[in-house]
Amino acid sequence: MKTISFTAVFFLLTFYTSFVNAKSALQRLYQMPKASLYVSGDNSHHLNENQPRIPASTLKILTALLALKTWKPDHHFHTDFYLNDQQNLIIKGYGDPYITSEELDKMIFQLKKKGLTKINDLIMDSSYFIDNIVINGRSQTNNPYDAPLSALAINFNTLSIHRNKKGIYSGESQTPLTPIMKTFARRLSYGKHRVNLKKQQLAPRYFAEVFIEKLRQNGIEVHGKVLEGQGGNIKKVFYQHLNSKTLAKTIEAMLKYSNNFIANQLFLMMGAKAYGMPATIDKSQRAYTEKVKQLFNWDKKFYEGAGLSRHNYLTAVELVQVLQQFAPYKKLMKSQNNRILAKTGTLTGVSSYAGYLYKNNQWLPFALLINQSVNGSFRKQIAAELLN
Repeated sequence: MKTISFTAVFFLLTFYTSFVNAKSALQRLYQMPKASLYVSGDNSHHLNENQPRIPASTLKILTALLALKTWKPDHHFHTDFYLNDQQNLIIKGYGDPYITSEELDKMIFQLKKKGLTKINDLIMDSSYFIDNIVINGRSQTNNPYDAPLSALAINFNTLSIHRNKKGIYSGESQTPLTPIMKTFARRLSYGKHRVNLKKQQLAPRYFAEVFIEKLRQNGIEVHGKVLEGQGGNIKKVFYQHLNSKTLAKTIEAMLKYSNNFIANQLFLMMGAKAYGMPATIDKSQRAYTEKVKQLFNWDKKFYEGAGLSRHNYLTAVELVQVLQQFAPYKKLMKSQNNRILAKTGTLTGVSSYAGYLYKNNQWLPFALLINQSVNGSFRKQIAAELLN
């Protein structure tokens, strides 16, 4: 008869003890001093639900709701083109957050269709936003999520760059290589990178560079230089471009990719719509706070719309109230599986998760706000346990 070694017995006992003493994610959550949980329609899962917490990117759900209340789901943001007597083309931006290289192709197709064959100077009018916008919580890193805001912007004010021993290349086929991309590339190591423009002042220049290259690719001559300003008092619009993507599609992308740029562009545009141009942080904070007051009767200030600021606070109950109003648009949220539609939120020491659980043949809004360090997968474990 075979004997079992002392080591094997010890291992089995240790494993059994660990298994018996193992706690579920929910059990561990209930021992956390800085955690909140609220599930609408499920009284068994409430934890510190009225304690204000930093929501991080789950604040984007509130921003999405306010944008949908400000405009409509099928709204298309616009960009205006003017042509003056000197054959100078003026582009006036109004903050459209979803102008990509592909959208630029659509603009140029329509300009060419309207008879544009050549231009002299290209004048970039970004006056709809005030200069030197400072977003509370935004860092000065190369990361795309720290991109600056601007009234004229392309590709979310980010650059896709590929650099190797042979040279510098655009990191995407639809975007031509431009002087600004070359300048940024020289600071980067070999490899593929996506970085942000860092400075708001570079945004109209980068837009112009990509635009000019695409004009030339389409046989439209450019003879002048790039200028910045309002281009004089021209009343008649040569062409108004409506973005091919609706607000609903823009919000879907914002939530799916947790795009800070889209969220805070919408935040600024709401301020300009409420109080006139130029968009400023003060106007936007006021407009955002007033809309929240009208919808929920909360007396609290919001500092920006992406969840970057650590001065934004929501309780789990308040976030669920937002989700209850957002319910008609819940399919715009990312699906964890067929039974969870939710948005994550992450800052250093902050982990949040909010959305809807499909339980008992209905979608139940839930909000989980943790303001202490946890493993990144912990919040999704909580949601999975809530389903069961």
